[in-house]
Amino acid sequence: MAETPLISVITCTYNAVTTLSRTLNSVASQSYACLEHVIIDGCSNDGTFSLIQRYVEQEHPYPIRVVREPDDGLYDAMNKGVRQCAGDYVVFLNAGDTFHEDKTLDAVVSCMDWGKGDFRSTAVCYGETDIVDEKGRFLRHRRLRTPQRLTWKSFQQGMLVCHQSFYVRRDIAASVCYDMQYRFSADVDWCIRVLKIVERRHLQVVNVQRTLTDYLSAGMTTQHHMASLRERWQVMRKHYGLFTTIVMHVWFLLRAVYLR
Repeated sequence: MAETPLISVITCTYNAVTTLSRTLNSVASQSYACLEHVIIDGCSNDGTFSLIQRYVEQEHPYPIRVVREPDDGLYDAMNKGVRQCAGDYVVFLNAGDTFHEDKTLDAVVSCMDWGKGDFRSTAVCYGETDIVDEKGRFLRHRRLRTPQRLTWKSFQQGMLVCHQSFYVRRDIAASVCYDMQYRFSADVDWCIRVLKIVERRHLQVVNVQRTLTDYLSAGMTTQHHMASLRERWQVMRKHYGLFTTIVMHVWFLLRAVYLR
């Protein structure tokens, strides 16, 4: 087993020429060298692929794997990304998103219990997220803060951990495909199912205790907010039951009224 884990950074793109450069530069700026970059492009026609090609042609200390083919939406592309990975852990950093700082991957790996057997090894690492605009300028901290202890039941309270700040062991990620019945909230369902596996196997979940990602505010879920909320209702009902889902949505409504 390697002394340091290989981190697979997965970037899914489609017509993202205006935002992708920041993501590519962020990966290239990481001080942690034991990574690979997997890029899944859904046949962009706006210059995105030319940008990817220029990035690949540059000299990098890590391998880059590019897949360019039509897909059935973001979550289909993300499933493809996991299948293409060779890393020990995976994290998604889509077009417009960036690591919070150049030493983010170093910080994540430093918190991992790595190479000590299945029972003791870290299955999931997670942290905070900041919201930025299309130029990467800070807008605000994410309103929902991460819990000190994260389990699959934590998501009853909402999406407490941003998907881009959620690092998962690849063997577990590969066993849990994104459910294609969801167009906007499959990431919520995926995180819950990952954490259910982690709980059954008594594996470690570690809070890195720092901001890991700068998340682009104009992401797909933001653009389709109402459809995303309807899907999240379905996800919560599936995992937590109707009664709990109703109670929690009443709480969400009260929280929105009193905290705005």
